[in-house]
Parts: sequence; C-alpha cells; structure tokens
Amino acid sequence: MKTIELLIPAGSLDILKTAVIYGADAVYLGGEAFGLRAKAKNFTGEEIRRGISFAHARGVRVYITANILAHNEDLDEAEKYFKELKEYGPDALIISDPGIFSIARRMMPDTDIHISTQANNTNYGTYRFWHALGAKRVVSARELSLKEIREIRDHIPEEMEIESFVHGAMCISYSGRCLLSSFLAGRDANRGACTHPCRWSYHLTEETRPGEYMPVVENERGTFIFNSKDLCMIDHIPEMIEAGIDSFKVEGRMKTALYVAVVTRAYRKAIDDYLQDPVRYQENLQWYREEIDKCTNRQFTTGFYFGKPDESAQIYGSSTYQKNYTYLGTVEEVMQDGRIRIEQKNKFRVGEEIEIMKPDGTNLLVKVQQITDEEGCPMESAPHARQILYVDLGAKLEPYDILRRDER
Repeated sequence: MKTIELLIPAGSLDILKTAVIYGADAVYLGGEAFGLRAKAKNFTGEEIRRGISFAHARGVRVYITANILAHNEDLDEAEKYFKELKEYGPDALIISDPGIFSIARRMMPDTDIHISTQANNTNYGTYRFWHALGAKRVVSARELSLKEIREIRDHIPEEMEIESFVHGAMCISYSGRCLLSSFLAGRDANRGACTHPCRWSYHLTEETRPGEYMPVVENERGTFIFNSKDLCMIDHIPEMIEAGIDSFKVEGRMKTALYVAVVTRAYRKAIDDYLQDPVRYQENLQWYREEIDKCTNRQFTTGFYFGKPDESAQIYGSSTYQKNYTYLGTVEEVMQDGRIRIEQKNKFRVGEEIEIMKPDGTNLLVKVQQITDEEGCPMESAPHARQILYVDLGAKLEPYDILRRDER
C-alpha cells in the first residue's frame, strides 16, 4: 500500500518536539505573521530554525502556514517574510490567498506549496487549477464526503496530493471562512484573530420585545447552537485510505503537549497497524478509542465524511471540553540517580499514583516517591505551574515520557 502521512500541529517548539517523538511524519506551524492562529504562541524566526533542524534530523517534514486572506498592506511584508523563511528551509508553505501564493512562488521557487482548506477546495476543477499553477498539494474542504474525495482523486494527476482532516475541532463556517468574530468582537478570523464566538451561549429575542429571552433553550443557560462536536476518524482509517487521501491532518495548534502526544501516538499506531495488517487494526480498535478519549474533547463526530451531519453532530448544553486526564509534565532530563527533571504543568503530590505515557505505546502506572525543587528542598506537593522539579517515580524513564493523571 502507499505511504500515508500523519500531519500534526505544533503550537510551540516543545510541542513540535513532542509531535516528532510520538510519531508525526510532518508537522505544521505558524510563524509570527500570516498564519490563522494569532492567539497561539507561534514561532519566532529562531524557533522555526531550531524546529526545522530538530525535525529534519529525525526525518520529519515541516510545513509553515501563511494562510490568511491578505489585504494590500500585507503584500510587501509577505515578501520580506518569505525571504526570511527561505533561509530556514521549510518543506512546504500552506497558503490560501492567490496573491500570497504568487509571492511565495517568486520568493521561494524551490519550496512546495500546499493550498489551505481556507481556499474552499470542493471540486476536482479547483485541484487541477492549483496544480497547473504549481501547487503540490490541496487540503480538501471539510464539507466534502469521502465519496467526493475519491472522485477528486480519480480526476487529478497521480502525483498531486490530497490532505484531509482526520481529527480535531470543527469550525461551523464554510471551510473555516467565518464572519462571526469580526461582526461580534471586531476581530477578523480570516486574519488569525478568531475569538471563537461559535462556542458562546445564545438566546433568541424578538424585535418588539427587547430584553425578553425566547424559549429556544435546551436548559436555563441557553443553547450552544453553533457548537460542533470534534472530528474523530480513528474508526475509519481504511475508508480514509481508500478515498485516496495522502495526508491525514490533525487540527490543534493551540493544544497542549499531552493532547498532541495522545492523538499522534494513537493515529500513528492505527495507520501503521492497518498498512501492515488490516486484521491487527480491527483487533486494536478498542485501544485506539480508549487512548483518544483520554485527551480533551467535545465528544466526537465523523463530520461530513459520510454525508451531511445531522443534529447529533452538535452539543447543545455546554461548550466545555471533556477532560479525562490532566497533563502534569514532560520528562526533560533523566538524572544519574534515576530522578527526572520536569517543568510542572499541573499540581500533583507525593504518594499520588500517576500514569507515564511513552512514545512506543506503553502506559506505566507509578507512584510519586519524592519531589524536590531546584535547590534540593523536599516538597510534599507541586502546586506552582511551570516550576522546575526533580521527581522520583521509582521507575526507569526517558526524555519525552509524559506524566498524566486519570481524572475519571
């Protein structure tokens, strides 16, 4: 069978490293300009250079987003930006705007260009159009079914690649092109400043009765009428492959290292198992599902892949995530005496049982034996986020192992 790329989001340099170690074939990230995640940490030029170096040393590709819908004042800056990016050597740029595409082709002629889902890529004519201009890959619109993607595959050049989302949050607007944020909060989602008003609670009022809330509510708090469940296709890897998709893309450049590690590891194993032996994939489905459910989610849907979503694809009572596990930290260094060095993310204490998540798929239950600060002073608990700690867990660990706590 053909190779399937697992493409993982990286919101920071540490998360990029996590994605690489836990099985990504490629990562995508945003620089400090021209990406659609202005509220993410994003990467400085030096972090991009270091991230690409880390990934390339391990055979992993790096794609950089430049997928805003540009205005006039963006064009000159785009030239400067691509001139800088050229020095770092990314494997591809992700672009939606034709003007930005033209500048990228001129400034970085040897770099592949992928067309963002923001460009509304819903038919094979669009794919052919971008291929004729020199694009290597097009990201399919989220509104396409697997049947439609298969038809696109059958009508485009064999060497042209299709990238489609396999997991993550679903935008309620067509191919992510949303006006709600601009209208309600004055922040343009199409230029990276989305405030996610689709997750807010709404009531209905009638113009002759201002201030009177109408009974369209699911409960007394209102109804979250735009609040889609998250996409999850872990049960449908065979169908994704049969549709002719080349790259399975995970959404989430604002997610934690734990989220990225869990999703990457589960999909890595699912893809590899299926390509090696479809029977093994079926036998391990329950493990994939259980692992995916350990990361934060808004419940799951298959989106548009099997037809237009019905009312069951929405969540009406709350916009909050289900959080089954808490991220405690990632092993940064293993000391000679076996203790680990971590930057603590959430509170834990001596005597507590926690789980160690390893890149190879192993989960290990351990008990916290000892915690000390950087001065070597013993601590009964670790209540301060981002504090550097040395922890004895009574087990042999390795860098990039992740500490998490079961909250169920």
